[in-house]
Amino acid sequence: MIGIIRYGAGNIFSLTATLERLGIAYGMINTEADFELYDRYIIPGVGHAGAAMHKLEHTGLVPAIKALNKPTLGICVGMQLLTSYSEEGDSDLLDLFPIKTLKFPATHGFKVPHTGWNQVFPEKENPLFANIPTGSHFYFVHSYFIEYDPLYTLSSTNYVNKFSASIWRDNFYGVQFHPEKSGAYGEQLLKNFSKI
Repeated sequence: MIGIIRYGAGNIFSLTATLERLGIAYGMINTEADFELYDRYIIPGVGHAGAAMHKLEHTGLVPAIKALNKPTLGICVGMQLLTSYSEEGDSDLLDLFPIKTLKFPATHGFKVPHTGWNQVFPEKENPLFANIPTGSHFYFVHSYFIEYDPLYTLSSTNYVNKFSASIWRDNFYGVQFHPEKSGAYGEQLLKNFSKI
């Protein structure tokens, strides 16, 4: 059963609707005690990484999140929170991955935010991408990207430059795209996560 960490930084309706459609059981985490009720976790997030981190700190859940040893998936800004630092708001984040979240540079021919469908290329074998072909399209909406580091990059995407579309370290995973808005392959990824 998946626990969704609630901290006021994300519209989770599309995520919960997708989990319901897939028959994946979930509930909400509002307090530290709630973590014990679930065997894996999702950190959602949309909007501003610095503001999201401030809200997360306000919940008092940060020490519990950093100590998690069960599968944990950050989605979009939830993924960015797993990194050490974001240029968005000049913000220190959870530092579960020693990499940074950077703003896309202004580049002729590329609109920011990066919005829409783009290809994702897995770079490591991992059950999160089981039954998802290399080069499958996922849906992105973001102005900041996770710097590419082959040590932590689970899959990559190219837009302006090569960046981490997903990251992985121990029991922590992050995806920059929105699996709940990415059709069949996004649903497959959520099913895969529910079984890791």
